[in-house]
Amino acid sequence: MIKKAILTLVLVLLGPPALATESLHFSAEVRDDPTRSLIIHGALDLPYVQPLLEDFHRRYPNIELHYRNFSTLELHQRFLDEDQERADVLISSAMPWQYRLANDGYAQALETPAASAWPSWARWRHELFGFTFEPIVIVYRRELEERFGAVNSHADLLNLLERRHEALRGRVVTYDPARSGAGYTYAIEEVRLSPRYWDLVAALGSANAALVDTTGEMLDGLAEGRYWLGYNLLGSYAKDFVDAHPQLKMVIPSDYALVTQRLAFIPREAPHPESARLFLDYLLSETGQGVISEKTSLGAVHPSLEGPGTAGELRTRLGDALRPIRLGPGLLATLDDLKREALLSRWQREFQRWSNIPGR
Repeated sequence: MIKKAILTLVLVLLGPPALATESLHFSAEVRDDPTRSLIIHGALDLPYVQPLLEDFHRRYPNIELHYRNFSTLELHQRFLDEDQERADVLISSAMPWQYRLANDGYAQALETPAASAWPSWARWRHELFGFTFEPIVIVYRRELEERFGAVNSHADLLNLLERRHEALRGRVVTYDPARSGAGYTYAIEEVRLSPRYWDLVAALGSANAALVDTTGEMLDGLAEGRYWLGYNLLGSYAKDFVDAHPQLKMVIPSDYALVTQRLAFIPREAPHPESARLFLDYLLSETGQGVISEKTSLGAVHPSLEGPGTAGELRTRLGDALRPIRLGPGLLATLDDLKREALLSRWQREFQRWSNIPGR
């Protein structure tokens, strides 16, 4: 019988206590080979990665498995810091940063049948793989709908903020694109998608929207009643939370909905490359993807899987409204220093537009 994995929630202090890191550890059943280890660094919260790690460890019980969870930008910086622990697999939803690392030669190829058959829109070469399908959503408290009406699209949101900004002052929350890799990525994509995006940023400013770093902060504030509406939350995290909090409602916008992916790769200097290849191949397998669709809300990509929890089901239900962030060279442009500075400067200027109008 496979020995039960030892799960530990460890506080690894990276500096101030606020930067404590969550981790999981699965002990090897037989410790006869020290090379049979696997170190995964990810920007993927424990409840979502744990079912995958448990199933993988059940299949490979003699691999000592360590998972450490970071924010997206912290994960990227730690990878580049030479004095930090080397990872065998890197997972993040900050697509531009992951693409840059692979493009700069930090990733090694995975040459397996599963990798070769992976959808072209969800991989770059054989080095970088998108293994989830996660829409970006709006979440609001149900009393907001009772008071002001439903919010089903970006157009509805803009109309609500323009009409009711005084009533909603301080009650709206979204990402700060200057501090959040995810928030910045969504801003770049929306500038391309929507001719009224800057009007929406200005309307958020008119309501004095709170700017935070994570979807978790938004959801906690919504559940506590500090906020009435959250914009651009990660749908995979929001779904389970909203299911457990009936006072909240989650909406995938009907006019357009960004879709992000968790991107995974094996670093060239992975200390345990054989274990890394086993794990990444597992993530792309029908088995691993089945765990994603059945036990998480991350959205499985595997083309043979259908029904709830899959990209295929979302595409059938929402059609052209889905706008997956393209995995390709265009991601690099979002990290150009001058373009980043220009976008963030304009974002701040538009956000403050209403406060600069005399009499406001």
